[in-house]
Amino acid sequence: MFSLTVRDHMMIAHSLHGETFGPAQRLHGATYVVDATFRSPDLDADGIVIDIGRASEWLRSVLGELTYRNLDDEPALAELNTTTEELARVIADRLAERVLAGAADEPGREPGAVLVTLHESHVAWASYERPL
Repeated sequence: MFSLTVRDHMMIAHSLHGETFGPAQRLHGATYVVDATFRSPDLDADGIVIDIGRASEWLRSVLGELTYRNLDDEPALAELNTTTEELARVIADRLAERVLAGAADEPGREPGAVLVTLHESHVAWASYERPL
């Protein structure tokens, strides 16, 4: 399996629902380092998994929809407890939409899967992987 990873970051505000989260139930900020890893069993005709520039643009675009926002106020996330794990899934799904739309323009260029990892700190992170 081949993989290619691009990295960016986002800064958000949110609160978490449930006693499990203690003081994080209150509004607080978080800065995440975000890795998007594209996986494919094969390389395309140019010998790549995905174009690094396009992958970086897509990740930047997805994170731009979330960064510097209070996620509690985002209608698309209203029913979601925006844990690190859930945010990894949201980002992976939005990234997949862009990859698949781009692949429609260039058939045969889509990787097989995308894995999104949100690094909450240097000692804790969460990931979500989905097929494309």
